[in-house]
Amino acid sequence: MRDRQNARKRAQELVAQMTLEEKASQLRFDSPAIPRLNIPAYNWWNEGLHGVARAGVATSFPQSIGLGAAFDRELMRQIGSVIAVEGRAKYNASSAQGDRDIYKGLTFWSPNVNIFRDPRWGRGHETYGEDPYLTGELGKQFVEGLQGDGEYLQAAACAKHFAVHSGPEALRHRFDAKASAKDMRETYLPAFEKLVKEAGVEAVMGAYNRTNGEPCCGSKTLMQDILRGEWGFEGHYVSDCWAIRDFHENHHVTDTPEESAAMALKAGCDVNCGSTYLMLLKAYEQGLVTEDEITQAAVRLFTTRFLLGLFDETPYDQIGYDQLESREHLALADRATAESVVLLKNNGILPLDQKKLKAVGVVGPNANSRAVLVGNYHGTSSRYITVLEGIQDLLGDEVRVYYSEGCHLFKDRVEGLGHRQDRISEAVSVAQNSDVVILCVGLDETLEGEEGDTGNSYASGDKQDLLLPQSQRELAEAVLAVGKPVVVLNMTGSAMDLRLEQEKADAVVQTWYPGARGGAVIAKLLFGEISPSGKLPVTFYEDTEDLPDFEDYSMKGRTYRYLEKDPLYPFGYGLTYGDVQVTELTLPEKAQEGEGLKVTLRAENRSQTATQEVLQVYVKALESENETPNGKLAGFARVYLAGGESREFEIDLDPNALTVVDQTGKRLVEGRRFSVSAGTGAPDRRTESLTGRKSVTKVLEL
Repeated sequence: MRDRQNARKRAQELVAQMTLEEKASQLRFDSPAIPRLNIPAYNWWNEGLHGVARAGVATSFPQSIGLGAAFDRELMRQIGSVIAVEGRAKYNASSAQGDRDIYKGLTFWSPNVNIFRDPRWGRGHETYGEDPYLTGELGKQFVEGLQGDGEYLQAAACAKHFAVHSGPEALRHRFDAKASAKDMRETYLPAFEKLVKEAGVEAVMGAYNRTNGEPCCGSKTLMQDILRGEWGFEGHYVSDCWAIRDFHENHHVTDTPEESAAMALKAGCDVNCGSTYLMLLKAYEQGLVTEDEITQAAVRLFTTRFLLGLFDETPYDQIGYDQLESREHLALADRATAESVVLLKNNGILPLDQKKLKAVGVVGPNANSRAVLVGNYHGTSSRYITVLEGIQDLLGDEVRVYYSEGCHLFKDRVEGLGHRQDRISEAVSVAQNSDVVILCVGLDETLEGEEGDTGNSYASGDKQDLLLPQSQRELAEAVLAVGKPVVVLNMTGSAMDLRLEQEKADAVVQTWYPGARGGAVIAKLLFGEISPSGKLPVTFYEDTEDLPDFEDYSMKGRTYRYLEKDPLYPFGYGLTYGDVQVTELTLPEKAQEGEGLKVTLRAENRSQTATQEVLQVYVKALESENETPNGKLAGFARVYLAGGESREFEIDLDPNALTVVDQTGKRLVEGRRFSVSAGTGAPDRRTESLTGRKSVTKVLEL
């Protein structure tokens, strides 16, 4: 068990030996060395959303949204641990050479537990999806895996971006996200609360925008009243990068850099990613901050450094360079890819039987793309395996594999001197000469991502609509018109308008950004070596007409909990090659308010194909006007069933499953009757029509 009290005492003693200037210098993300006190330089900025990022070679996992689609707590804990181990290996190697550069430290600014409330948001694929309970459960496991349970922190996790942050990217430096008390407590805050109170996350990062009028990196409400006051957070707070500068330049809540620095520090922001804290000494001279306030922030930061064991000998010092991309870590990445892929449609064509095929066509701008494998905030892999390469490797010389890029990812031609859509005729020829076509469409981080990090400058990383780029829509129509069987792989980090593909393709598969070697696993899924088992962590709407305005942060009409119209593909949906059905649901005879709630399900695989499945439980208060219109996910478990196997599974439900949040933001139990639904998807009409089966539903009474 880590001794925070002792670490804090040591931090206080060390900081007490510093001058005011030295204390202030340690509040920068690139904290300089203080040689006279034997303090080395330390850079707080490191990234690890789905593998150690931006610091050279490390194991590459699927992007976070794909990890969300796995609905697998154990997997998340193991991935967090691998990231920490590889981070330690890199830290040990680089610091031994005196290299203390950016992305070389042990404070990882991950996970992103914002709610993916709108599919247009370019950064949504950094999150675990649209559901607060799923996000909190997976985020908790990631943090606990990353930080470990030893005497010292294995690495330090950071919950970001606190708190109401999900676009638009173009407006984030001046935007005021207005959320009701109900939406705050029901949707935007729960995952952060869980990570603070249950996972002991060491850091929290503020968002760029304002929330209900206050800049998130200078918000008394968020940082003092809720985070430290109500939740008892004891770690350190970091600003998003150059967010404090926005106080005076864009939000106009202050007039000078000194005032901005003072506002952030007084609210409790300990480390500044940016340069505004260079003005702290001037702010001190102007009487805007006190030395005690600077000291308090420095003590919090050195408490984290002592908890990491950076001034001691620790067992982690022995983690060697051989841990990077170890066989075990790469196998875990493959498992993550296999669990993340979501089968959206299958008319029976999948899995493909290679014995019946003479030629396979692989077509599309993402078929042989490395960029689409890794999403954003990624590291470097020593090997990349694209979908094309994965299929070629799996089929060997037994089946001919034809390939065409088909079109540019978004431009109207591949070759600058070529005619418009200069690769479509080749794609049609490939389709004509193939027994089946694997059509690989989608986006990559140049089209959806973070403002400033993306080539999608016209939308700052956000999507303007849910359509694939025009070049790809024309390619899809041309290939589908040939009349050969077509399997569409949608390689994106977010929901797209796939109505054409759903109507005309033989199968539709959502691969997300599957990791550097993901093409090999996808090939195995297509040819039946693995059964797909991922579930959608977000709703796939038909188009943006089904959505409120992007800048509207009210949850009305958003996500499966508040949806007013049937979606194209619902939250929690995903097919397998098996046929798992929930046949029985057993509730406790009498539920007691405030007690842990368990339900028992019997699930049966009515096929002869072994598969993993995600069993899901949804709860809705039947006598409350404050319940979400469609109820909420309250429990889930990833299970394995052999062909023909029937088993019972016990599932723990969310402790808040029987509660609702009223308009004042108060969480309470309202009413005595609750519907409890269990199945392999959500209990909605669209899931029923796509799967041909209903959830088992019973009424629970308090």
